[in-house]
Amino acid sequence: MTDRPTVSVVLPCFNEAASVQQCVREALTTMADARISGEVVVVDNASTDGSGAIAEAAGARVVTEGRPGYGSALRAGFAAAAGEMIVMADADLTYDLRKIPELVAPVARGDVDLTLGARLDAANRRTMPALHRFVGTPVLTFLVARACGRRVASDSQSGFRAFRADRIAALELQSTGMELASEMLIRAARSGFRVTEIQTGYRERVGESKLNTLSDGWRHLQLILLLAPDLLLIGPGLALALLGVALGLFGFVWPSGVSVGSLRWQPVFFSGIASVIGMQALLTGAVWANRSSLTSGETHRRFAFVGRPTFLRWCVTGGLIAILIGLALDLVLFLGWLGGSPSAPERGLGVASVAQTLLILGSTLAFFGILSGPLLHRDAGP
Repeated sequence: MTDRPTVSVVLPCFNEAASVQQCVREALTTMADARISGEVVVVDNASTDGSGAIAEAAGARVVTEGRPGYGSALRAGFAAAAGEMIVMADADLTYDLRKIPELVAPVARGDVDLTLGARLDAANRRTMPALHRFVGTPVLTFLVARACGRRVASDSQSGFRAFRADRIAALELQSTGMELASEMLIRAARSGFRVTEIQTGYRERVGESKLNTLSDGWRHLQLILLLAPDLLLIGPGLALALLGVALGLFGFVWPSGVSVGSLRWQPVFFSGIASVIGMQALLTGAVWANRSSLTSGETHRRFAFVGRPTFLRWCVTGGLIAILIGLALDLVLFLGWLGGSPSAPERGLGVASVAQTLLILGSTLAFFGILSGPLLHRDAGP
C-alpha cells in the first residue's frame, strides 16, 4: 500500500445508522479484493442516530459537516479525501459498491474524466419511485443535456460517480443540495470532460428517503436556469417574442379573428403579451449570461455584445422609435374617434393592441439601454 490511497469513497450520511456500516464494509472489502489502495470517507451531516460512530467502527474515516444538504456533505468529503481518485455514492445501500473497480477503471486508465453509474436499466427500475423514474429523472436529464450542449448521460441524477480529485476541484462546485449532481455534469461538460456510463444497478434503499420531490426538483430547475440562461430564458424568450410578432401580423391580415366552434379567437389579445414577456426573458437571460460568475467563459463571450455601448444605444434608439410609433397609432385612433369615423371595430382593436405593445416594448428597451450601462460595467454578480 502507498502512503496515499488511490481511491477515496465519499459517502454523505444523514441518519443512515441502519445501512452505513454495510456500505463501509462493502466498499472496503471490494477495494481490498481488487487490490485497490483505498479509504472510505463518511461525511456525517449532523446525524442524530449515531451514524458517524457506526461508520468509524466499520473502518471509515469520519468527517463532520454542520451545514445541511447533500451537496454540502459531498463537497466537504471531496475536500477531505486523500485519494487521487474519488468515488461518490450514498450511505443508504442503493448503489452496489461492489462495482467500484468497474467505475474507477476508465478514469484510472485515462480514457475518461468522469464515470457515471447508470441506474435506469429495465432490471432495476422497480426500486425507484414511479414519479422519479418516469418524470423527475428523465426531465432533469433532458434539461441537463440541453444545458451541456449535448447528451452526456442517460441518467444525469445518478449519485454513483468516479473522477480524479484534482479535476473535480477545478470545477469549483457550489451547490448545497441534491442539485449538485446536475451542477457537476453541466460544469464538467462545459470544461471539456470526457464522460462515460456503465450499468451499476440500483437497489432498494434502507431507511427513510431524504429526498423532497418538489423542493429538490425546484432547486434543480433554479440551478439549470442560473448555469444555462440561454436554455430557459433566451431560447424560449426568442420563440415567444417571434410568436407574438407572428400573431400580431395575423391579426392585421385577419382582423376578425379565427372561428373556434361557436366562439371567435382574436390573437391580438395574446400577441402583445407574448411579445413583451419574450423580450423581457431575452434581455434578462442575455444580461445574466454576460455577467454571472456561474455561467461559463464561452457563454460570457457569446453574449459580450450586451454590455457594449453600441448595443445599448441601439436599444435606446429602437425603444424610442417603438414608443413614437405606438403614440402615433394611438393618435390616429383618437383623431378618428373625434372625427366620428372610427375604424372597423376589429381593425381598431388590432391597431390599439399593436400600439400598446409598442409602447411597452419601447419603454422596456429604452430603460434597459439607459440604465444597464453603469450596471453592466460593475463587477459580475453571483
